[in-house]
Amino acid sequence: MIVNKEIDRIISFALKEDMPNGDITSESIISPDSMSKAILLAKQEGILAGIEVARRVFFKVDKSITFEKILDDGAKIKRGDRLATIEGRSISLLKGERTALNFLQRMSGIATKTNMFVRALEGTKTKVLDTRKTTPGIRILEKYSVKVGGGENHRLNLSDMVLIKDNHLQIIGSITEAIQRARKYIKTAVKIEVETTNLEEVKEAVIAGADLIMLDNMDIESIKKVVAWVGGRVPLEVSGNVDLNNAHDLGEVGVDYISVGGLTHSVNALDISMEFIG
Repeated sequence: MIVNKEIDRIISFALKEDMPNGDITSESIISPDSMSKAILLAKQEGILAGIEVARRVFFKVDKSITFEKILDDGAKIKRGDRLATIEGRSISLLKGERTALNFLQRMSGIATKTNMFVRALEGTKTKVLDTRKTTPGIRILEKYSVKVGGGENHRLNLSDMVLIKDNHLQIIGSITEAIQRARKYIKTAVKIEVETTNLEEVKEAVIAGADLIMLDNMDIESIKKVVAWVGGRVPLEVSGNVDLNNAHDLGEVGVDYISVGGLTHSVNALDISMEFIG
């Protein structure tokens, strides 16, 4: 799981955004002494992610709140499943409700969508990767959710690895030149990936010493030719126009990875609610 310090930084910002001057509705009509019990309830089938983040939201609001997990991240959930019970001051529960659910619903939605791709790739060696197409400020939570769903993380940020793309090549003019420049600049352990659009570019990237090659928006017949020529010497990642309808076919071709921006940039939140009981 992500370090608590980083989670707390994100949570603090989210709570400040949601109540810059308190919760004037709850504070004006509910007694400060009122105590309540609530449950987090799944209203849709999926993969749970973010339960610890939800717990820390309530802890940040009021350290006296009791939060008991019933299920852990990675659990397969269905409509009607109880995810956690929460007890404490009624106002505190209401203050944390929306922020906790926002994290929990989005993270579970990402884990669920990722798992759909993982299942689509069953029977192949291909793994699903995320991208940097994430919500600003909470990338670390979204990439964690991909891992919960069974996917793998591509680079976390621009400092993690070299990825030479079309705009870089438009400036530099040569895959070979770009790789040579990068090798002189980076540390030995840092990997270099090159985005390619045809077999000739793939050949140049392999010969120049790329560690990983992205096949961008190639049709499946072109991908087959690349896989045959590369022969396993360099890992291959397919990117662009990848969806659940063609994921398995791409896996059967023999690529190592498919990257899917939609895991994070256009995911549907999983339906989860908080309901007061008793």
